[in-house]
Amino acid sequence: MLLAAAVSPAQAQRGPLYIVGGGPQTDAMVREFVELAGGAPRARIIVLAMASASGERSGEAKANDLRALGATAINVWVTRAQADLDSVATLLDGATGIWFGGGDQNRLAKIVRGTALERAIRTRHEAGAVVGGTSAGAAVLSAVMITGDERRRGGSRPGSDSSAVNITIDRDNVITDNGFALLDEAVIDQHFVRRRRHNRLISLVLERPPHLGAGIDESTALVVSADGAWRVSGESVVVIYDARDATRSTASAPVLGASGVRMHVLPAGARFVPATGVATMP
Repeated sequence: MLLAAAVSPAQAQRGPLYIVGGGPQTDAMVREFVELAGGAPRARIIVLAMASASGERSGEAKANDLRALGATAINVWVTRAQADLDSVATLLDGATGIWFGGGDQNRLAKIVRGTALERAIRTRHEAGAVVGGTSAGAAVLSAVMITGDERRRGGSRPGSDSSAVNITIDRDNVITDNGFALLDEAVIDQHFVRRRRHNRLISLVLERPPHLGAGIDESTALVVSADGAWRVSGESVVVIYDARDATRSTASAPVLGASGVRMHVLPAGARFVPATGVATMP
């Protein structure tokens, strides 16, 4: 039996997170998000797809998928200036779910971060609304946001193929920015197994807090409940690297390394409690 951390009054009201690693979502996954938003006909979901230049169109397509399941879904497409308007922020009043589409997390963060819209998102989440996103919309949910860029591609041994990315485990190479910090106890990576992103997540987990990373594969969701426990849903796996209790090389060491890093490969139905570090298989 897993023992979850004590839940504060604020946490008891906080909504879940539904973090998808990109790729196609099954009908069951879309339905699960609607159910977390209160189910039809109560679910009122705001779609924010500004991560993509074509997000106005893709956001409407996502809203239509949600409407087909009985939810009220509104596609909100705004610029940076509009995101800071109170009239835009009030569009989220009464929302039971918020969904971020895919694309470029840097674009999404630049539009939303520090605005009235971001404050409204946080207010709704603290009041119980589920917040979810896919691909870029997943990356932006953690406090430490992976931008997708590197400082030294290949390090001291660059690959012969200039398109090769994330081919090293290296210190101060993976570029990050501030995400929305709806999840602050772990770094999120996406398209994880399909795009072989292990090196960059391991690098981040070893070199900087919170020393915990979740690599979510495509067509897979990491579901974070109000008490902080994690559950995996979907078609593939979530890979967890936990270096919080590992012996890590110091910042002055020439090579990034560690011993005692724990790894979990969790399929649908598996659970993980960050507070205890305990994982259980389905």
